[in-house]
This record gives sequence, structure tokens and C-alpha cells, in this order.
Amino acid sequence: MNKETLRGQWNQVKGSLKKNWGRLTDDDIKKIEGSYDQLVGRIQERYGQSIDEARKSVDEFFATKK
Repeated sequence: MNKETLRGQWNQVKGSLKKNWGRLTDDDIKKIEGSYDQLVGRIQERYGQSIDEARKSVDEFFATKK
């Protein structure tokens, strides 16, 4: 997903993110504010994944949302 596309569709995907990654808190969602890098970092932190694993996970999630 294009990073700018994420910012533009942020309000539409917030709920789906919480369903997919239940460990993300409301505070996490507020801090991410549509930033791809922030999203990857939060998932990496909450799930103990490497940066590459978190990116792959995020990219796969958005690939299914097209």
C-alpha cells in the first residue's frame, strides 16, 4: 500500500486494524494517525516481530483490502 493512500483511508481502516491486531490499543491507533511507519512500529512492538515481519504483515493486510 502506498503510504499516502493509508493516510487518506485512515478513518476507514482503523476498525479493521483493531480487529486484525487486537493488541493495538485505542492510544496506539491515535498515535499512528495514518502513518505506515508508525503502524509497522507499533505492530513490531506489540507482537514482538522483526521489522521485516511487521512490514510483511501490514503489507499483506492491505493487499487483501483492495
